[in-house]
Amino acid sequence: MRFLRRNSADSTDSQVEEAAVAVGEDAPKAHTPGKGRPTPKRREAEARRRGPVAPPPKTTREAMKRARGNKEERKALAAKRKEQRLEGRRRMLEGDEKYLMPRDRGPVKAYVRDLVDSKRNLLGLFMPLAGVVIVSMVVPSLAVQQYATLASLAMLIMMVIEAVINGRRITRLVRAKFPKENIRGASIGWYAFVRATQIRKLRAPKPRVGPGDPIS
Repeated sequence: MRFLRRNSADSTDSQVEEAAVAVGEDAPKAHTPGKGRPTPKRREAEARRRGPVAPPPKTTREAMKRARGNKEERKALAAKRKEQRLEGRRRMLEGDEKYLMPRDRGPVKAYVRDLVDSKRNLLGLFMPLAGVVIVSMVVPSLAVQQYATLASLAMLIMMVIEAVINGRRITRLVRAKFPKENIRGASIGWYAFVRATQIRKLRAPKPRVGPGDPIS
């Protein structure tokens, strides 16, 4: 009797296991739907971004016409870029903040330029003086070289003294004009020195004031 009961229990367990396997086979499996199209290659994606490619020319005349058209397009593009550069330089010389270099932007630098341009300075002779020194070195006369060297040295000393005085004066005026700004004396003095050593007609941006004009 025990043997028969055991067999009955075993058969019941096997039936349960077979039913579970059947249910597992019939259950729907997780499935990730595809995109429906293959992933495009990198070359194809770049070509699609650039747009359609023109078909190759069929005749020599068509090839020459297309090359002439491309050449005209390049010339037009180069002329447009040149015009933009000239317009940018013109705006920069006029003092337009959008076209100025970073070192020249801001009301502080504009005020420094006005202070320098409103005075006649010996520093404006710095570049001509350098030319005189170079010419004197070529002259074969020893006396001319000595006198030119002494005169250049004296002018250089006077320029240095003037640069120090102007740097302090301009820094003081800038700090009084812009009390809330962080004004560094060395930076303002150097900017004023570089501006003053340039020939007036070659200064960029162009001077807005003339020598002797009051600066408020």
